[in-house]
Amino acid sequence: MQKTKKWRFFTPARVLVIGFAGLILVGAILLSLPIASQSGESLRFLDALVEATSAVCVTGLIVVDTGTYFNHFGQIVLISLIQIGGLGFMTLATFITIMTGRKIGLKERLLLQEALNVSTLEGLIRLARNVVLITMGIELVFAGILATRFSFDMPLGRAIYYGVFHSISAFCNAGFDLFGDYKSISDYVGDPTVNVCIGFLIILGGLGFTVLADMPRLFRRERTMLHTKLVLITTAFLLVVGTIGYYLFENDNLGTIGSFSEGTKWLASFFASVTARTAGYASINYETMTQGGLLWSVILMFIGASPGSTGGGIKTVTSFVIMLYIINVISNRENTVVFGRQVARQTIYKSLVISVMAVLLVVFSTMILTITEHVDFLRLLFETTSAFATVGLSTNLTPTLSDPGRVLIIILMYIGRLGPLTIAVALAARQVDKANLKYPEGNLYVG
Repeated sequence: MQKTKKWRFFTPARVLVIGFAGLILVGAILLSLPIASQSGESLRFLDALVEATSAVCVTGLIVVDTGTYFNHFGQIVLISLIQIGGLGFMTLATFITIMTGRKIGLKERLLLQEALNVSTLEGLIRLARNVVLITMGIELVFAGILATRFSFDMPLGRAIYYGVFHSISAFCNAGFDLFGDYKSISDYVGDPTVNVCIGFLIILGGLGFTVLADMPRLFRRERTMLHTKLVLITTAFLLVVGTIGYYLFENDNLGTIGSFSEGTKWLASFFASVTARTAGYASINYETMTQGGLLWSVILMFIGASPGSTGGGIKTVTSFVIMLYIINVISNRENTVVFGRQVARQTIYKSLVISVMAVLLVVFSTMILTITEHVDFLRLLFETTSAFATVGLSTNLTPTLSDPGRVLIIILMYIGRLGPLTIAVALAARQVDKANLKYPEGNLYVG
C-alpha cells in the first residue's frame, strides 16, 4: 500500500519537476567551486544557480561571462548540463539503459512519454534511442564544420574545442558561447559559414525530436505525420516573416544593422529571426535595437520553438492551433480542420490554457521587475519573455539584475523549460473522483 501511495505521488510530471531541480542544484554546486573559475575564486551561489538553471533549461541568460570567467572545468560542466537539459535526463537514462541491455518498465516508459511530450507509448523506446543518435550525429557534423572555420582564427586544438562546444550549445538552443565580453558571435556577423551552421543547428534543435525522426519519410516522398507538416510550415513562415520584420525595423539603425552591406543586413536579419525563437546567440547588439525591433523579438520569443524540442515558448503548433481556432470562431465554423484532419477540442483547449498561463506569467513577472529594477519597461518585458521562452537574448540587463530579479529569472527559466502546464499538473492535487461529474450548463455573455 505504501509503495502504491509513493508511486501515485511521483507522477511523471512530478518526477520531471524534481529531476530538473536536482540537476540544477548539482550544477550550481559544481559551478560555485573555486576549481570552476579562472581566478580560483568561488562564484556566489545565487549567481552559480542562475548559470546552472540557464544551462539545464537551455536558455543562455548569464550573469558572468562564460568565456572569460569559467575555466575548462567550469565550461565542461556547463556544456554537460546543456546536453542533459536539452535531451532531457530521462531520454539519456533510457538510452544508457538500452545500451546496457536492461529492460525498461512501464513506469520508465510513462516518464519518458512525459519528457518527450508524445501522446502514445508505441515506439517510445525506439524514439528515445533515435533522439540520442540523431542529436550526436548532427552535433558531430556541425562541430567539424565549425572547428574547420575557427581553425583559421585560432590554434587547431582550441578550434576543435570551440566547434564542439558551440555545436552542442546551438543544437540544444542554449546560446552559451566562449568568445568573451558578452559579445556572442557578433565578430562573425557577416560570416556565412558561422551564421548558417549555427542557424541550422538552432532550427534543427527547435523542430522537435519527433519531427527529426519523421523527416526521413519526407525525403523518401512517404506520408509524414500531420504534426510534422504543421511544424515545418509554421517554422518556415516564422523564419521568413521574422527576417523581413527585422530588416524593416533595423535597416536604418546604425546601432544594429544600419552600417552593414545589403547582404550582411539580410544575413543578420535572418540570424536574428532564427535565434529569437529560443536560441540566445546574438550577432547584433540588442541593447541598441529600436523599440519596434525589441517588440518584434518579444513576439517571436513568446511563440518559440516546436513541441518536444530543445526550445521553449508556447510553441509553434500551439500558436498555429490558436490562429486556426480564431479563424473558425470568426467564420462561425464548428470544427477546426487542417489538411483534412479535425483538431481535437482537447488540443484546442490545451493550447488556449498554455497561452493564457504564459501571458499571465510574463506580464506578472514584468510587473515585479518594474519594482525591483529601474529600467525601461520594454527591456524588462524583453528580459522576462526571454527567460520564460528559454531564449537567452538580453539587452545586457541580466548581469545587472538585483538579487530578487535574479531569483525571478531563475523561476521563469525553470517554468519555461518544463512548461507552465507541466508545473501546474505536478503541483495540483489529484481529484479523480470528481473528474467525471457533469453539471448543468450556465449561459455567460462574453465579447
